[in-house]
Amino acid sequence: MARSQHPVETDAASADDLSALLEDRALARDDHLHAPGYVVRPDEVQDVLFALRDEAGFDHLSCVTAQEYEDRYETVYHLKKYDDPTQEVSVVVPTSTDDPVSQSAVPVFRTADWHEREAYDLVGIEYADHPDLRRILLPETWQGHPLSMDYEQDRPQIVPYRENANPIEPDQEGDGGETMFLNIGPHHPATHGVLHVEVTLDGEQVVDLDPDIGYIHRCEEQMCQQGTYRHQIMPYPDRWDWSGAGLLNEWAYARTAETLADVDVPEYAQIIRTMSAELSRILAHFLAVGAYALDIVGDFTATFMYAITDRERVQDILEDLTGQRLMFNYFRLGGVVWDLPEPRGEFLDKVRTFTDELPRRLEEYHDLLSNNEILQVRTVDTGVLPPEVAKSYGCTGPVARGSGIDYDLRRDDPYGYYDQLDWDVAVEDGYDNYSRLLVRLREIEESAKIVEQCVDLLEDWPEADRTIQANVPRTLKPDDDTEVYRAVEAAKGELGIYIRADGTDTPARFKIRGPSFSNLQALPEMAEGGYVPDLIASLGSLDTIMGEVDR
Repeated sequence: MARSQHPVETDAASADDLSALLEDRALARDDHLHAPGYVVRPDEVQDVLFALRDEAGFDHLSCVTAQEYEDRYETVYHLKKYDDPTQEVSVVVPTSTDDPVSQSAVPVFRTADWHEREAYDLVGIEYADHPDLRRILLPETWQGHPLSMDYEQDRPQIVPYRENANPIEPDQEGDGGETMFLNIGPHHPATHGVLHVEVTLDGEQVVDLDPDIGYIHRCEEQMCQQGTYRHQIMPYPDRWDWSGAGLLNEWAYARTAETLADVDVPEYAQIIRTMSAELSRILAHFLAVGAYALDIVGDFTATFMYAITDRERVQDILEDLTGQRLMFNYFRLGGVVWDLPEPRGEFLDKVRTFTDELPRRLEEYHDLLSNNEILQVRTVDTGVLPPEVAKSYGCTGPVARGSGIDYDLRRDDPYGYYDQLDWDVAVEDGYDNYSRLLVRLREIEESAKIVEQCVDLLEDWPEADRTIQANVPRTLKPDDDTEVYRAVEAAKGELGIYIRADGTDTPARFKIRGPSFSNLQALPEMAEGGYVPDLIASLGSLDTIMGEVDR
């Protein structure tokens, strides 16, 4: 595996450098596991973030978490570096309970737009100079903020249908022009779920675009806050991304909670996790590739059914391993729920048969898709997303790597068994829809390499050392006010989770950073100036799952 060598600073050195940079703008230190936290004034947010981005190199606003305490509201900006995500910092912005107003981070990081809108929508913090501060998951006419302490959860609400009205009244035309307002979704098949895209056309070109989300908001964060760390949270991550990436989602929670509880996972269990996670990634990418063939060339009988057929083979393998075909619930804190199925050799041979045949199958995908002239005309030089724009929106995964950004947490912030294996990060520098397709096809190939190496290791592993779980206490109660944000490389990109403990066996705050949320926010940058077919191609290239966007 080609690995970049990043100097890893000690916490003390990092803290000293950052303290010198922030000087008197930091009011206090706030210890977060793996990321030094600095408390700043609400009117100093932009100055602090500009300094961290431009002078310290923290160019990735990974997540924004909002929460309410008894005596204050708080916004936490989780910052990383695209060049080295092991370097992290948290900027903590407290505001008073009677006037929860803070400066917006949007002038520094464009991705803060949607993140701060969500914070306003669910918690009630206002961002004074935000360019478009309105609700994002709930209807605009909703009353109250569901994650605030004074919210009446049992209060029924009647939501008048006043939002999403045509902004060009009364005849859908502008002043003497040819501007038209067009609704795409939320039930259009090309929106890949319940996404509503409000599009303004000038002739046939897109001049304005606003993704309208929240149609499948299921209160996943609130449900996790009501579940116990040890047993009740793990079934939920499978449901954030139902494309088959459930094991990757489970790993995001496992990694965060294991860091919080200081749990070490046995080496043997790490290999099983790595193998099963990459099978899960293949499952998700096959659906992305097959659905993209439908979006672009209407290819159902060949490519889409090829992809579904190959998905079925992977699902058969994962069903043998986990007992489930989609909602796996296989990971446990400290390891996995059980060992490989018996007869062990038969299962490993089944996995090998799949990976041995995969190169020939991928050649057919390239013949049908990447070498298809119609698809190339539709995708080459459309949906262009330059790397600096992608970084500003917090894009990760195949979307970022299709824009030439060499960023993959499996390599750059190693976990599991990835740093012991030989594989490469798939990066393309075309910045367009075609590049994002190529990245996913290449990642299927690289995932198969990882799976093959894991199979070899598992086959020869001494029976006496096959420990599948660490000795984790039945009840976990992390220390009060302990905070952690950890992430994994999921199928769509960086899937992160922030947890704040309060000394009980359930989280006080559980925040999910879905990669599709930030990736989808970049859609206007990719689509404006193009045509409606280009918009469909760009949306499909993002491979969004709306359950992960809305949570």
